[in-house]
This record gives sequence, structure tokens and C-alpha cells, in this order.
Amino acid sequence: MAQSIAFGIAGKVLEKLGNVAYEGICSVWGVRKEFAKLKDTLAAIRAVVLDAEQQQARTQELSLWLQRFKDACYDVEDLIDEFEIEAFRRQVLERGSTKRKVRHFFSGSNPLAFRFRMGYKIKKANEMLNEIAASMAKFRLTQKHETNVIHCERETYSFVKTSSVIGRDEAKQDLVNILMNPTDEKDIPVLPIVGIGGIGKTTLAQLVFNEESVKSHFELRIWVCVTEDFDIKQLMIKIIKSATGMNCKDMNKEELHKVLQDCLNGKRFFMVLDDVWNDDNKKWRELKDLLCGGAQGSRIIVTTRSLDVATITGTIPRYDLEHLSDENCLSLFLKLAFIEGEEKQHDNLVKIGEGIVKKCKGVALAVKTLGSLLRSTRVQHEWEVVRDSELVKLKQKENDILPALKLNASQLPNNLGCLQSLFLFDEEGKADSESLIAEVISRSKHLRVLDLASCSLEQLPNNISYFKRLRYLSLAYDGNIKRLPNSICNLQSLETLDLVGCRGLEELPKDIRYLISLRSLRVTTKQTRLQENGISCLTSLRRLIFSECENLEKLFEDIQNLTALRELYIHERHNLVSLPQGLKYLIALELLVIWNCEKLDLTMEELELEREEGGSLRKLAVRGVPKLESLPQWILLGSIKTLQHLYISNLNNLWTLPTWFQHFTSLQNLYIINCPKLSCLSEGMQHLTALKRLTIAGCPKLNKRCIEETGEDLA
Repeated sequence: MAQSIAFGIAGKVLEKLGNVAYEGICSVWGVRKEFAKLKDTLAAIRAVVLDAEQQQARTQELSLWLQRFKDACYDVEDLIDEFEIEAFRRQVLERGSTKRKVRHFFSGSNPLAFRFRMGYKIKKANEMLNEIAASMAKFRLTQKHETNVIHCERETYSFVKTSSVIGRDEAKQDLVNILMNPTDEKDIPVLPIVGIGGIGKTTLAQLVFNEESVKSHFELRIWVCVTEDFDIKQLMIKIIKSATGMNCKDMNKEELHKVLQDCLNGKRFFMVLDDVWNDDNKKWRELKDLLCGGAQGSRIIVTTRSLDVATITGTIPRYDLEHLSDENCLSLFLKLAFIEGEEKQHDNLVKIGEGIVKKCKGVALAVKTLGSLLRSTRVQHEWEVVRDSELVKLKQKENDILPALKLNASQLPNNLGCLQSLFLFDEEGKADSESLIAEVISRSKHLRVLDLASCSLEQLPNNISYFKRLRYLSLAYDGNIKRLPNSICNLQSLETLDLVGCRGLEELPKDIRYLISLRSLRVTTKQTRLQENGISCLTSLRRLIFSECENLEKLFEDIQNLTALRELYIHERHNLVSLPQGLKYLIALELLVIWNCEKLDLTMEELELEREEGGSLRKLAVRGVPKLESLPQWILLGSIKTLQHLYISNLNNLWTLPTWFQHFTSLQNLYIINCPKLSCLSEGMQHLTALKRLTIAGCPKLNKRCIEETGEDLA
């Protein structure tokens, strides 16, 4: 998420356009030329998006241009999804798993109608992207590569400045002695170095790697930073590159194996595999077997946080790296926080520093991070804030990396001004520090992603609005938070706000209508009613989810103002008794999910059902609504030409499908599950010519009738 959001969205769409399923779609539907245009235009715009993201603050017009591009990307993604769903349906039909039962009720499909409809959508998507591409010239944007963006992926190398390392001389000598110790093992001895994130495993391995006695003892030294996916081919390429300098990325595995064997054959080598996460013994054995060509006396060191990894890889007892002593921590901290000798002029700050390093509990990375952070200030109060906040209250588990601040020294600058993403956790996988957030706010106005999911925060600081560029904010499943500061509504760049699972939240901010860029909102609240002129003013909103709102009796009546809303979810333990009438006027709504609402009554006979088309609903799922006796005509009537997927389940009182059901000529998937009173389908079902899949289960009366009339069991 630290990268440009628009850049990432476009990349995802381009990836879809290049996968295997896309090739099949092009062949079946004859849209290769149209999709090629989409792909080329999308790639051309994406090339300048990174520059646009960085410059958008200078002009509202550029910001709106970016928003149009993101909307277009979402539209193209939806279009691809439609083709993939259709392709899947065709496969199911061809396999014949449901063909016999479906054919009894209905006639064939209409692929020409689908091709015509989708051709029109592709044409519109191309026109939109062409307009966006044509208008980008006036902004004078330049191409920038993804490397210009902050990344969180960690990469290490063998170099270390030994004079900068404090407190590891004894550990280094222990490891050197182990490496030099003769052994009768035929297999290459593997020594795991185990310790929590940030304690200094990589630094210790670097010290050993560069020790003079090690250099002279081994003919070949190899350093490999291991990626989390433990890709064998990539590891072979890295090993060869480290050993010989050769770039073999274009070789296949067989070629790589030959080069690797030539490289290691007969040589006593020392290899460091740094930061290993793989606990798949099969993958490890595959790599180990590839390294068997070395001479007697070869050695491998593996650094890892995981005891499981150490058990799988190690052939000799693991080395458990101890925490740094308080004395060594302070020496390291002062070395980073001050210019050499400067600390003598700041006895007050040194005293505060002693308190800071004690809370770091011997974790070298924490000491380095905080020392580097404080190097830029000599203001006593700022040092005291760090000392007294829970920023440095650290307790780590096996796979944690600085639970209070999930960053590492290579990504955290001396000043937090460049920080774009922050994810917070405490020792239980949560964060409980308002002071930590307040401190980050005071230092980083460029933050774009703030993820506090599953935290135990009781409140957000009032100056949360300082994050002018914040795009994503999650407080999901925070059971303690009761209120949100109204200043959150000043986050006019916010696109996603996730409050689902916040069961203690008493009400939404009264000025929520000012979140003008919000596209996705997930809500759990204790409110009984939602205010008018609140959520309904969020005209950019595309997804709205109400979950576990146990007290909620009514939504806002002016819901029809959400003209961009595509997805609406209402599920789990609601007290809703009705839905707003304006729901049927949501002109962009494509997905509606109503799930487990025991008191909800969807019948509205008094409404004037004047609108027979013009709706956009494509998917409807209704489950666990016991008062429902027939499908809600007032919701469905406007979408008779667009509805493609219908899922109804656990409707204990549904007894029939309405006669007007036959008019859903675009319906492709129909699922009817656990509707015990349903005894018949609608007359005229043969008119559902687009239907590809029919699933009926848990409907005993309907099943009985089917047996009586056709001799076939729906089960």
C-alpha cells in the first residue's frame, strides 16, 4: 500500500489482461483487438501515474484526473470479471453437470446477446481511457518507475562497517569457532542463528562473513538474501551471482544446475542464507541437494526468526542470539543520536536516552531506529515524548518485527516526513497506544495508509486530520473505541474507512458527509438510526457495508443520493425492520447482499411500482430473512434486464417465485438453498434463456413436486 494507489490498481488490471484466462476469453469471444487497445492505453497512462500521484497536491484538476483514471481501472476490472464468469459458466455447462436438469425447465443460452452487450461495454471503456490519455498531456507528466516509491521488502548484503557494531564480538568468535571446528558429517553442516526481529542476526552473520580467518579458510564465500516465497530458481540465480558475478536470470533450471555445480564443485565454500522464512522441508531438501558438490569442510549459516525453520534446516545445534546489554544499547544509541563527542554537551538528553534504551530491551533495531530518529532534534520535550510513549514498549514473539512499530531501520528515515504506511501491533497482535499515533502525526504529514485493525485503541487523537494525504484508515475489530473525533471528517483524500467490528462505536462522526473522496465504507455501530444528510452525501461512495449493527432499526431515507454506489451489504444481527424506499433509485447499484436480518420486512405493497427498467442490479443475495414470503418486487423490478446472479437461502417462509420472474432474461446463475416452504417455481421459466446454472438444495416441497412431475430428484 505504500506505493501509488492508482499505480497499483492499474497494475492489477494489466496483470488480469495478461493471464491465461484472458487468452481464452480473446479466443472464445473474439475481443483480442479491443482488449489490446485497452491494455496499451492503460499501460501508457500508468507510466506517468507515479508522477501524477506526487504532483496532485498542486492542482485540483490533476487530482480529479487521477480519480477518473482509478474509476476507469475499476470499470475495466469489472468488465474482465464478467468475461471470466461467463467463461466459467460455459465450462460448467459443457461438462454437463447440471445440463440435464436445467434443460428440462429452460431453453438454450444466447451468446450473441452477451457478445453484443460486452462489445458495447468494451467500446465505452476504450473511449473513457482514450479521453483520460488525451487529457494527460496538459499536466506535463513524466514517466517514473516503481523504484521511485517506498517499498517494504527487505534486502540485505554482506558488507558491514565493523566499527559501527557494538556488543557482538563474543558472539562472532563463538560462530567462527563453530565454523572452523572439524566434523565427520558427510552432509554440509548447517548452523541456524535464531532470534527475534531486529535483534541483530544479519549483522552478526555479516561480521562472521567478513572475518579475516573466515576469508582465508574458505575458497568461496556466498551471501544470499532469501525471499519469503523461497523460490528455488531465484535462489540458484542469486547463489551463482554472488559466487561468480554471472547474471543467469534468462537460464532455465537445468542450465542453472550445471552452472551451479561448476561453481561449487570441489571447493570449500561458506554460504549465508539470510532471513529464511520457509518451513517447507521439501523445498529445503531440494535446495540442500543442489549444494552437495562442495568440498569437505563447507559450511552454511541460516538466519531466521522461526524455531521451526531452525529445526528443519539445522544439522548442528542452533545459536540463540541474546539481546544486547543495556550498556551496549546505550553506546549504540548515543553513537547514532549524536555526532561523535556531542553527547558530552547534552547530559540531560543522555539521561533521557538511558530510559529509552532500557525500554528497547536489547533489540538492536529498535535502538538504531530511535537513535536515528532523534539525531535530528535536541529539543528535550521531543526526547521525553519518545521515552514516555509506548513507541518503545517492546515485547516480541517468534515472528514479530518491532510489534509497536512495524518498520525497520532501512525504511525509516531520520525524520518521519516521508512515511507513507503504518501498521500498528502490540504484544498480543494489537496496538493500544494513542501516544504512538500522536507522535507519528507530529512527524509525518505524508502518511497514506494507517491500519489499526484489531487494535485496542479507545480513541484517535483530534489532530488525525493532519494526515492530509491519508487514503486508507482501518479501525476494524477494535472493540474499545467508542467515538471518532469529528476532525476525521477533514480527511478529504480518504478513500477507504473501515469500522467493521467496532462494536463499541456509539455513533458515526456527525460531519461524515465531508469525506468527499470516500469510496469504501464498512460500518459497525451501536446507533439505532443513521442521520440524514450524512452518509447519503458521500457521492463518490462505491461500496457500503453495514455489519453487526445490532441496534440499527433504520437506514437513512435519502440513500438514493448515492449515485455512484455499486455494492451494498447489510448483514449479520441487524435490528432493521425495513429498507429505505430510495434504494430502488440507486442507478449504479450492481450488488445487493441482505444477510441474516431476522426482523426485516421487504414487502412494500403500498409503493407505486412505476419503474420497470433503468436499474443496474446484477447480483442479489438474500439469506436469513424469515419474514420474506416472496421476492421483493420493488427492489428487483427495475433490473429485469440486468440481473445475472440470484442467491436466496434460509428463507423459511418463501413459498413461491412470482410470475414476473420470467422476465429476468439476463439471469445466468440461480441458487435456491434451504427454503423449506417453496413448492413451485414461477410459470414461464423457459423464458430465462441466459440461465447457465441452477442449484436447488434443501427445498423438500419443491423436490417432491419435481419427482412427481418429471421423475427426477433435484438432490
